[in-house]
Amino acid sequence: MELTVQIGQSVLNALAYLGSLATLSTRAAYYTVVAPFRGRPIRMQRAISQAMQCGVRALPILSLITFFIGLILALQAAYELKRFGAMNFVASAVAISMSRELGPLITAIVVIGRSGSAFAAEIGTMKVTEELDALETMAINPVHFLVTPKFIAMAIMLPCLTTWANAMGVLGGMVFGVSNAGFTALGYLHATADALFLRDIVSGLIKSFMFGITITAVGCQEGLSTGAGAEQVGRSTTSAVVISIFLVIAVDLIFTALFYFLGGK
Repeated sequence: MELTVQIGQSVLNALAYLGSLATLSTRAAYYTVVAPFRGRPIRMQRAISQAMQCGVRALPILSLITFFIGLILALQAAYELKRFGAMNFVASAVAISMSRELGPLITAIVVIGRSGSAFAAEIGTMKVTEELDALETMAINPVHFLVTPKFIAMAIMLPCLTTWANAMGVLGGMVFGVSNAGFTALGYLHATADALFLRDIVSGLIKSFMFGITITAVGCQEGLSTGAGAEQVGRSTTSAVVISIFLVIAVDLIFTALFYFLGGK
């Protein structure tokens, strides 16, 4: 009986948490789309600053990781394809894997480590030091001032980062293809272009957009719900990373199933 009660309570807590994420996302969407027409303009300078932090400055580490991922994919694909004399499909395997799945997912995980945790730490510290209360005292809505620029930046930058990650993954695969699979550089690029359909790229970009919304919502929600004391900031940061990774994979599963049942290959 106690186990049933605990399971039920856990489910209710999870639903309540998802509700709080949906509420926060809805409020940020309101300040992005509706509020500017009611005299509350978007703080574009803060949004640009956030875009630089979570997007542009993530390029070096993201480039390195996705380049190696593409190279690893090519090696693993070639290991099996060589047995069937189908080495010409290495480029197709790398391109489809990166654009549909690994590009958006690896990008999201890198951004969670860099930015999702930073969002929780920043807002959590501001709550502990009562800066959020000071903002409200000055009639500045914390969601409008702090959260909305982060949502805008992540919604724009995650698809851009994913596109870059896909390109770096293809480049990594091309290094193996040219050196060991008998491709020329131009031939590898042609094989990649022939393997990809528009829906492969679009599905990955839609996923990355949803990942950006999820990461920002979790990071900001954990920051806003931080308890008193510096120790709670660390716990909120850790929770933001763990919950973000779990929800990103859950969102990935949902959208992958959706694209499959809507007729995707």
